[in-house]
Amino acid sequence: MDWVSVAITFVLAFAVNQTVMVFAALHTWIERKQSALMQDRIGANRAHITLPWKWAAPINWLIFAPLNGLGLFHPIADAIKMFMKEDFIPPSGDKFLHTLAPILSLTCCFLGFAAIPFGDSMHLFGRDINLQVANINVGILYVFSAASLGVYGVILAGFASNNNYAFLGSLRAASQMLAYELVLGLTILGVVLVYGSLDLQQIVRGQGEYLLWGWIPKWGIVVQPIAFFLFVAAGIAETKRIPYDLPEAESEIVGYFTEYSGMKFGMFFFTDFIETILIAALTVTLFLGGWQVPFLAADGFHFPWGAVVNLPAMLVDLMQIGSYLFKVVAVCWLFMTIRWTLPRFRYDQLMSMAWKGIFPIAVASLIITAAFVVFLP
Repeated sequence: MDWVSVAITFVLAFAVNQTVMVFAALHTWIERKQSALMQDRIGANRAHITLPWKWAAPINWLIFAPLNGLGLFHPIADAIKMFMKEDFIPPSGDKFLHTLAPILSLTCCFLGFAAIPFGDSMHLFGRDINLQVANINVGILYVFSAASLGVYGVILAGFASNNNYAFLGSLRAASQMLAYELVLGLTILGVVLVYGSLDLQQIVRGQGEYLLWGWIPKWGIVVQPIAFFLFVAAGIAETKRIPYDLPEAESEIVGYFTEYSGMKFGMFFFTDFIETILIAALTVTLFLGGWQVPFLAADGFHFPWGAVVNLPAMLVDLMQIGSYLFKVVAVCWLFMTIRWTLPRFRYDQLMSMAWKGIFPIAVASLIITAAFVVFLP
């Protein structure tokens, strides 16, 4: 690998990291506004910036006033508040593990984005650039391995706090994550069987084929509809948010980060939103065509009735990237709608649904998929 390839990889990694961080920050604002809309409220709009100079009043009115009214400064205010709060560590807790836990959880979430493709190969400066930080031929295994390591951060948070309630919350989180990760694994096996690859980029390219004489895209949701719904249900459980927020249980004060404050608590809080984005990105990649746009090829649109619309290669690349981002935002919006619509499960209902409901259906779906792949190739 030459230095240009290293530089390109670094730029891609930086761009993906910053995009995820900005989107996660906006996610907090979007959730506040969406919950307000669903509950007939205005939502957060108190954080504002006022320029102290009289001559700057027109600038303040033109630029900052609309942002103040929308409440877009609230994510910044939240970050400042987290940084200014006391960093409390329980006197009887393990200081090193107490500090390591939120870092481990956040890092594992970020690592999962490395193998997710957000576009096809782009030709720039005389070389083909794969729009993927790490082109791994077993990318789907890498993503789930990295994401599953986050359970160690949860366990360490409860253990290092030396608090019975925090430890109870961490045990809840670990058992829930392990149960639903098994369901996630079974659902992706069906996708792997259909597209014949563990490489996420190849899976997305496989979804560029068409069924029924070229009218229906061969997306994962079309060929694996049951797996799609199971993946969404288990994915929301992985994010530990309502209706699966038993590990945190804010109203019961038994969450695994009970003894956390300041920016360490902010890192756990931020991790939840990044997990939501990661699950949404995987949902789009595996089931919603990834960066694919229906009937859009490398040189433009090719419609099934024979019409062709030629487009520049750069425009096609931008449309594919925009399509991927739009799909991720739409899935995140779906997750937020579910979060503000359904009540919380009891813990026995949560585990019973995993082992007695979703898991058997996932196994049956995998067996049926394998039979179709073998006997109807």
